[in-house]
Amino acid sequence: MASDPDPDRLKALEEKLQKVKGKDAPQQTATAKGFSQGEVAWRMVIELATGIMLGTAIGYGLDVLFGTLPIFLVIFSLFGFAAGVKTMLGSAKELGRKAEKAEKEGN
Repeated sequence: MASDPDPDRLKALEEKLQKVKGKDAPQQTATAKGFSQGEVAWRMVIELATGIMLGTAIGYGLDVLFGTLPIFLVIFSLFGFAAGVKTMLGSAKELGRKAEKAEKEGN
């Protein structure tokens, strides 16, 4: 029922496969050695969220302790946000320096 495969088409396919196998693998980006773009993005998101959560928890704890409910919560939430952004930017600078160093060593 099934017809025999065309030998010319098979030979052409094998030649195409050999050409593809002979090419070099795509170059890896120089984000940071061992990290993908997604891992770097998640790291930064986690750093920002952690700063906000810690600031909020400290502010809420102080408000409960002193009985001044929204004041310290708001202040320390903003401090937590600022700390998270600062940490995130520091990580971005560090990864940028590592990428530049890897790029220089690669050339």
